Amino acid sequence: MLGSGMRHEHPELKQLVVEASRALARLDADRLEELALSCQALNRELTPMSQNQRTTLARQSREAAGDMATFARVLEATRANLNVMNRLRDLRTGRLEYTNRQMRGPLGTGSVNGDN
Repeated sequence: MLGSGMRHEHPELKQLVVEASRALARLDADRLEELALSCQALNRELTPMSQNQRTTLARQSREAAGDMATFARVLEATRANLNVMNRLRDLRTGRLEYTNRQMRGPLGTGSVNGDN
């Protein structure tokens, strides 16, 4: 999207969100970086917008609201998965240890040794 032949027109906001969701689902870091740069450029250009451009962006925002909510949920799930992976890595490397209480769970109903 960006590069030496950068266009001055912006893709529909909804399309940006859809592409970002797809790139995140594929863990396409390069595409996510391109989309982030495109969003940064869009944000820089918000101040000198004409009334027509503001109206268009408002329409696009309304149309993209559902996709943005979905993208937010995907981001949250990705963040939670990353936290789990980081904790597992820390456990494997010995940087983190669970106490018996943590392994049983918040209500103490889990099994530490495979028995309840």
